[in-house]
This record gives sequence, structure tokens and C-alpha cells, in this order.
Amino acid sequence: MVDIKSDDLRPNDRESSVARGDKLELRVWLRLLTCANLIEQRVRAGLREEFDVTLPRFDVLAQLYRAPEGLSMGELSDRLMVSNGNVTGLVDRLVEEGLVLRVPSPQDRRQSRVTLAPAGKRSFDEMTPQHERWIDDLFAGLSRPEMAQLLELLAKLKRSVAAAQTEHGGKS
Repeated sequence: MVDIKSDDLRPNDRESSVARGDKLELRVWLRLLTCANLIEQRVRAGLREEFDVTLPRFDVLAQLYRAPEGLSMGELSDRLMVSNGNVTGLVDRLVEEGLVLRVPSPQDRRQSRVTLAPAGKRSFDEMTPQHERWIDDLFAGLSRPEMAQLLELLAKLKRSVAAAQTEHGGKS
């Protein structure tokens, strides 16, 4: 396990332009972005190299795996935090490949729900253990109590961000 100092920065990440004396809020925000981007880069590369799959495809399969009853396109878009248009094309391709299914909604036959097909479940089950290992490796520098503390702090930040958005009418 490598001991990483809080000031260790990659030369070309988002934080490299921030000076030590800059506003703390800015420094924290850029640190969060840097960490998220570094984790995402590792996961994207691993999925591409080991499974020939993109992160968005993996994310769709993961969301559907967690919702055995299926999701509407709107629900899937909300969970993925992307537009309906982005999800539609992705789901269309996954349907063509037999990894997901569109089934009529029991409440409204005009709408459909997207569910994981058996082949999609097998594919997701194959990728999940390796994905978990990548995440475990990336977080190996933190103890369990540190991770729990970080999770609590990020939950507090999430509430603060949500409150600020509500205060400003949901506008950015």
C-alpha cells in the first residue's frame, strides 16, 4: 500500500492549476473532480480492455440488474443522470444485441419498461467481480473507518448541494 500525501497531484489534472492559497471550496471541488475522473478512467479502461464494453453500457446493465421489475426510459435516464436521448440509442443497441428487453408497461401499454435479458444478466455477472476488484484496489489506500467517514462527509456535501439547488430554484 502506497502512502499518498494530500498534496500529491498528477501534473496535468484539474488540481494542477490551483494554488495552495486558493479558496478551500474550490480546492475541495477540484479534488473531488480529480478523484472521480481518475476512478472513472480506470474503470473505463478496464471494461474496454477486458470485456470490450463501454462504461455507459455497463452502467445500464448495472441499473437494470438492481431493478428486476424493469425501469421506464425516464427512470433509467434519471438514475444514469443523462438525457433520454442518450439512453434511447444505448438501449436500442442493447436490445439489438439481446442484452436487454423492452416490455410493455403493465400500467400503460403505450409505454415500455426496459429489463435485463438473460444474456445481459450473464454478461453483467461476468464483469461484476472484476469491476469490484478495480474499485477495491483504487480505495485500498483508505481504511474502513476512513471510507465510512468519507461516505458520511460526501452525504453531507450531497445534502448541501441539493439544498443550494432548491434554494436557487433548481437552476445552476
